[in-house]
Amino acid sequence: MTITDLTPAPFSDSRRTAKGESRAHVPWHGLQTLWLNTGTLCNIACENCYIESSPKNDRLVYLSLSDVLPFLDEVDALGEGSKEIGITGGEPFMCPDILAIMDAILTPGHRLLLLTNAMQPMMRRRIREGLLALKERFSGQFILRVSMDHHGEALHDAERGAGSYQTAIKGLSWLAEHGFAAAIAGRQVLHEDEATARAGYGALIARLGLTIDPADTAQLVLFPEMTAADMPPEITTACWSILDVDPASMMCASQRMVVRKKGAAQASVMPCTLLAYDEAFDMGNTLAEATAKPVSLNHRWCAEFCVLGGGNCSG
Repeated sequence: MTITDLTPAPFSDSRRTAKGESRAHVPWHGLQTLWLNTGTLCNIACENCYIESSPKNDRLVYLSLSDVLPFLDEVDALGEGSKEIGITGGEPFMCPDILAIMDAILTPGHRLLLLTNAMQPMMRRRIREGLLALKERFSGQFILRVSMDHHGEALHDAERGAGSYQTAIKGLSWLAEHGFAAAIAGRQVLHEDEATARAGYGALIARLGLTIDPADTAQLVLFPEMTAADMPPEITTACWSILDVDPASMMCASQRMVVRKKGAAQASVMPCTLLAYDEAFDMGNTLAEATAKPVSLNHRWCAEFCVLGGGNCSG
């Protein structure tokens, strides 16, 4: 046996890196966004989906209204007024209870950010009619953020499948036609700088008549490119000062995600939108449990997406 054989794998220890340095962790700073993952089933399978959503992946099953209500009660019990509630998936508009869940979020006055690919599930008659009814009651209180992996058809379809660009354009056009508050989430491909990406999306936005400012980082969110094969450097406690990054700016400082794992008796809470399955990151069955301790950054997404990439899924 060699010394190499005894070296722990990167990101495997919640306290120490593979080099034995003290691993960075993030304390809780108060709730900004509560995410609800309505399930990992999706109408498409993207090439680099962060949580491997697809038409066959049901590792996270659909959330029901009864799953969601206790967490909304916890948010209300904080006594801090309106919060941002995010809905993600999978494709949320495939979830049978999605309209009821949206209503339950909006009725007490919370702000809703819903992530969608704006494809066939959103364009079903029941969903379109439900969205129009919600808009009539809660106009200005919710935003639909549409995933467009690139402003050009070829690169978007390379990620999401042939024909997906034109299908998403139809959904975006419907949102524009009916005056929905919308945003776009894209990816800044490796060969394209941010100014070029924003100009490209800006041209698309203008063509569709969307009221989105491409210079606004909340209305046009550009996420860092990541792949499962990447192995970024581990983040140590010293990295905060070396990189001039504030731990309070990390998603897990102010956000949590509710999931329902397949076969689980009840929903549970994960530290952020990217860590959907890892049992080491399951933080309990209530928001109170999930915010009682800091989050150790022992996952490659913590390093690549959040600390080094500056990514944040919140609005």
